Amino acid sequence: MISNERPSPYGNRSHGSHPQKPPVNEDTLASEKLQIERKTFVFTLKENPRGRFLRITEDVGGRRDTIIIPAPGLEDFLKVLDEMVKTSAERPPGPDSGEPG
Repeated sequence: MISNERPSPYGNRSHGSHPQKPPVNEDTLASEKLQIERKTFVFTLKENPRGRFLRITEDVGGRRDTIIIPAPGLEDFLKVLDEMVKTSAERPPGPDSGEPG
């Protein structure tokens, strides 16, 4: 153990009864980067033996979070996103909206 590491209260999850999965070969089909304020979003359309998917990665000061949307769900995802954009444009920003104002 490295001196600044602390033992996890949940035990060591990297070893145990679950063998580590081998890496899955993924092909990148398209990629776009978008900078919004202090956040960077990377949209990457990929394909692997299980199918196509969109990986959206948010990077804020080196901290990354990722969501993955299977390709069959992209149209539904876009419909919901379009509705959110319309609602955001229709409603004036309020004090609790989180939008700059």
